[in-house]
Amino acid sequence: MDIQNVDYTTKIPNNVNLAEDRQVLRALESWHPGYIDWWMDMGPEGFQQALVYLRTAVSVDPKGWAKFDYVKMPDYRWGILLAPQEEGRTIPFGRHYGEPVWQDVPGEYRAMLRRLVVIQGDTEPASVEQQRHLGKTAPSLYDLRNVFQVNVEEGRHLWAMVYLLQKYFGRDGRQEAAELLQRRSGDADKPRMLGAFNEATPDWLSFHMFTFFTDRDGKMQLESLAQSGFDPLSRTCRFMLTEEAHHMFVGETGVGRTIQRTCEAMRAAGIEDPTDIDKIRALGVIDLPTIQKKLNLHYTLSLDLFGSEVSTNAANCFTAGLKGRFQETKIDDDHRLEHATYPVLKFVDGEIKRVDEPALTAINMRLRDDYTADCQRGLDRWNKIIDKTGVAFKLELPHVGFHRQIGEFKDVRVSPAGQIVDEATWNRDRSQWLPSKDDGDFIASLMKPVTEPGQFASWIAPPRIGIDNKPGDFEYVKIAA
Repeated sequence: MDIQNVDYTTKIPNNVNLAEDRQVLRALESWHPGYIDWWMDMGPEGFQQALVYLRTAVSVDPKGWAKFDYVKMPDYRWGILLAPQEEGRTIPFGRHYGEPVWQDVPGEYRAMLRRLVVIQGDTEPASVEQQRHLGKTAPSLYDLRNVFQVNVEEGRHLWAMVYLLQKYFGRDGRQEAAELLQRRSGDADKPRMLGAFNEATPDWLSFHMFTFFTDRDGKMQLESLAQSGFDPLSRTCRFMLTEEAHHMFVGETGVGRTIQRTCEAMRAAGIEDPTDIDKIRALGVIDLPTIQKKLNLHYTLSLDLFGSEVSTNAANCFTAGLKGRFQETKIDDDHRLEHATYPVLKFVDGEIKRVDEPALTAINMRLRDDYTADCQRGLDRWNKIIDKTGVAFKLELPHVGFHRQIGEFKDVRVSPAGQIVDEATWNRDRSQWLPSKDDGDFIASLMKPVTEPGQFASWIAPPRIGIDNKPGDFEYVKIAA
């Protein structure tokens, strides 16, 4: 079959010729009912019977890969989609640099590779679980449809990783695939594997921050795995990145529209001081200092997802040829890193210092630096929205040592400006830096559902353009009576 097009004749849509791979097809078909049970149990609550205007992948050709139509989410056609195989592709980094890529799991790296696939797989259902209550407080049908699109695609990304586990890892893979449906975000006994995926997503500003910051970490991880010498993983991640772009679009434009609405309301009310929080909140919008606090929280939670700045695990994955750097093939070096160094921020003798570490063990730090630069570009676009309205305020990324649970700064108190502070100062100023309970309660008070086509909640501006170029009053979700 043509790899570009997706076969919808089997129960599991795919472009990997599942019809001729009976063993894997049977394994996936036996996993399918458990997945649907999980989706009904932990997917979007209260909307499983609603008709949602969703895109479904029908091809892996970038020019026409998706079609839009109304579908009930449990009927969504989750499938297995890999980017086309590149003829003559070689391993682009590590010990095996220049050798032909692997089409099967190399025996000596089996455990390491399986763990990479499982960790990536675990994040996908986790975010669906975190977002399952958001439908009840959606600020518009446009936004409601967007969260559901993100949800079904996170579900598809789970399928992508489960396919790799089922096809390439035998009994171990089947066991891991089953466990991916057993863990639960925030569960005390069976939590998800990474910390940020056990946090609550209590409101829509949190959701938009999550899709901006945490899905951007996902983009960086997928970009690194897309470099992999294990070709099926590379091809899987290359197509996942096509879908991931929409998730970050939802986050960036969601926060941007919140900022725009706040600035417009301030201007209309003649309020010039962005720190006059009570007056601004009385307008039914979210003040910019609170948006900054939410930004501080989600950025720092996402930084922890990169792991320790100095990591032998990351070095081993790189040397083995399993996980590269962001856009590895565009980097001008030897791609082996046996003698190179990379600067790492560390806490040394009571001070924050930049220390040269072996580049191999600083792989996580480099990826995190690339991530920070990518985040900053998004902040620059948000600040342009503020500038255009004439409000005197600038959003900033906090120092990378601020509010960290993992790595060099986990035992240090650092302010957003990068000052080392004592415990008393931290406790006194924490509510200026991170969302307080009062902030959360205020945001929650604004979370009233708006389900009239073309209408939007008081705290968020309409989008500039509709999904699939639909008009402003398009009924993106037909809610079941």
